Amino acid sequence: MSLLPVAEAQERLLSRAKPIMALEPVSLTEAEGRVLATDVAARLTQPPFNSSAMDGYALRGEDALEPGSELRIIGTSSAGHAFDGTIGAGETVRIFTGAPVPEGADSVLLQEDAEKTDNGIRTTYPVRPGQHVRPRGQDFRDGEPVLMAGAVIDFSRLTVAAGMNHATLDVRRKPLVALLATGDELVKPGEQPGPSQIIASSTFGIAALARKAGAEVLDLGIVADDKAAITAAVERAREAKVDVIVTLGGASVGDHDLVQATLLAAGMELDFWRIAMRPGKPLMVGSFGDTHVLGLPGNPVSSLVCGLLFLEPLIRKLASLPPFKRSAAAEAAVGMKANDQRQDYVRARAVRSQSGALRVEPFGKQDSSMMKIFAEADCLIIRPPHAPELTAGEACEVMLIRPELLG
Repeated sequence: MSLLPVAEAQERLLSRAKPIMALEPVSLTEAEGRVLATDVAARLTQPPFNSSAMDGYALRGEDALEPGSELRIIGTSSAGHAFDGTIGAGETVRIFTGAPVPEGADSVLLQEDAEKTDNGIRTTYPVRPGQHVRPRGQDFRDGEPVLMAGAVIDFSRLTVAAGMNHATLDVRRKPLVALLATGDELVKPGEQPGPSQIIASSTFGIAALARKAGAEVLDLGIVADDKAAITAAVERAREAKVDVIVTLGGASVGDHDLVQATLLAAGMELDFWRIAMRPGKPLMVGSFGDTHVLGLPGNPVSSLVCGLLFLEPLIRKLASLPPFKRSAAAEAAVGMKANDQRQDYVRARAVRSQSGALRVEPFGKQDSSMMKIFAEADCLIIRPPHAPELTAGEACEVMLIRPELLG
């Protein structure tokens, strides 16, 4: 099987992905970042009464059209404590922001536009009828649809949902992703590795990537290089009705790479494997019915790069979330040699030049086992297949690892 171009592999994977339509109710405290499954209508009218937008004096506008009007204070209206009465000609009520405007009043005079007198106030500024009054229902009315299905809940939408008197919201279920690390050489962090063993690290990065993309994660742990053990772990994932099974390591076809053959024997339909990219060539994509299968390479950097390119967009589509914006234009800080037939993702540092351009400089070493360099990198320089030599100052495309650091 020939190597598949990255863009074609992404398109084939995502074309099969269908957004999850199942819904679940969640509290407002759990709703941030979730996708609304239904329209949300107001359960009350806001504001529920004509309210004051400022501290001042509630009055009839016709009584204070000119400066020098004198009005008698007959009471006070504050938030939560309305004035129980009606304002008549020549009368006013001391009022505070958010308080109900008394019956008979249609305007609010700012407190700084009034002088105290023995019986009340004298206006020092003309009043425009209706000024500084928020009319009942100005924001929304009972039964009015305000938030639409498909909207991603953020801080502003949480605020209006709460204001409409909703304590819970119906949202789309998060995709459930099962992670399965394979290899006799792997031990958990904190354990003492044997002479031929290493720490299983990729699981934690991929799990974090999946959660940030909008998924729930089921960690199936470390499974030995044994067909029966791998089959049992995959069955656990399928019994849990996961949406995506992610294997880490063993997806190639070496003597000790058992994942692909075991999954095929268990009924997986193989879509493709072996991508024209570096790092990450052994990526495998398949399915058990509606359950997606991603076989990521065992090397930590390879798995993380493949996670960014394939797992993250898959989760975002399943969750009905917009793709993360990671692509950016940059200029090379140093030259780079011509590329071969594979698309390279080169770890690099990024800084802003005085002109505002994003300047990127690759690390000298790019081995796919070197986690430290990935942790220090800000982006991946994308070198297309057969790209010519890149000289310092030339434009290039990058994939941002941590966009928040770049402003």
